[in-house]
Amino acid sequence: MSRSLTTIDESEWLHNPHAGEILLEEFLKPLGMSQSALARAIGVPPRRINEIVLGKRAVTADTDLRLGRYFGMSEGFFLRLQTSYELEEQKRKLGDVIERIVPRAA
Repeated sequence: MSRSLTTIDESEWLHNPHAGEILLEEFLKPLGMSQSALARAIGVPPRRINEIVLGKRAVTADTDLRLGRYFGMSEGFFLRLQTSYELEEQKRKLGDVIERIVPRAA
């Protein structure tokens, strides 16, 4: 039996990592690479990488293509991480609102 978002206490929610957290923990730290070095390597301002890592900025298509090329990941990899994060955050915020919407009959 599934439970609605409204019946799940916030303390039960799983951690929802921002794309920047994954960039830091799964790519930069294991490689011993600084944010500035990554920014230079992909041709973007260091502030962009820093804001993404801090979760203050979303990954854009431009940044996704650069990161994907540099790390050998598929196009859209970092965008999908970002989209997944944003969708989960909105589900948590809008749970009751979304549940009250009656699906259109086929």
